[in-house]
Amino acid sequence: MSFNTLISAEQLATLLADTAANVLVCDCSYDLTNPAAGSASYRHAHIPGAVYVDLERTLSGQKTGRNGRHPLPAPASLAEALSGLGANTDTQLVCYDGAGGMFAARLWWLARWLGHDRVAVLDGGLAAWQAAGQPTEQGDGRTPARADFPVRAPLVATVDYDTVLANVARPTRVVLDARAADRFRGENETLDAVGGHIPNARNRFFRDNLGADGRFKSPERLRAEFSAVAGHTDGSALIAQCGSGVTACHNLLAMEVAGIPGAALYPGSWSEWSSRPGAPIATGSH
Repeated sequence: MSFNTLISAEQLATLLADTAANVLVCDCSYDLTNPAAGSASYRHAHIPGAVYVDLERTLSGQKTGRNGRHPLPAPASLAEALSGLGANTDTQLVCYDGAGGMFAARLWWLARWLGHDRVAVLDGGLAAWQAAGQPTEQGDGRTPARADFPVRAPLVATVDYDTVLANVARPTRVVLDARAADRFRGENETLDAVGGHIPNARNRFFRDNLGADGRFKSPERLRAEFSAVAGHTDGSALIAQCGSGVTACHNLLAMEVAGIPGAALYPGSWSEWSSRPGAPIATGSH
């Protein structure tokens, strides 16, 4: 059995108890305001056997000043990193963090971008694992045996700046912005130089995908909520964006859970958009 959206703590514990299972658990803990905090959190407590995957070093590419704060890594570089962590074409990847899945969802999406569908996010993250009475370990973790993780045809779609710009003039797709409402309105911007949002975009804060227990809401509820924001449930007519292409992946995961596949990621997101001279900017709630 493979998992390709979410996996529960109980399901993961069963997988890890099977010595024949080909599973790689990836701790994606990170803090946008304190980059060293993620690896420190991993060393303090992580799921036994988990490896640490860093947002900046592994899950992002080189910045040019025009491609956003977390550009996509080169596919070959990411595949090489996953090979070095012991992943191959049959590996069940399980991603988690301590932030509601906001960073784990990035690895989930990237693995699918490389053509790998055996990848899931631990629902509820490390807190759910610990609440289920499962053990953690400390330290730097293991050194895995190298495997071969090839780049295959992508299972997900992307759009670039020019495509999103053209969509402003002639809207054919709805852009869903995963940032908090105040940043969407152009208030309290601390991560990017300019506040506001892409004209015609609609706001779907990624944390609204979670219930009070930190787990994803039911597929039915997610579907109803995305439909209410977007006006429809046609994933192919949706574009996901956020500040830098990270939390938009959380919305893409939630849409997949809700049975709304096919939405595209705008990887550069607001950090790229706001850096482009002449890019139109809207403020306020609309």
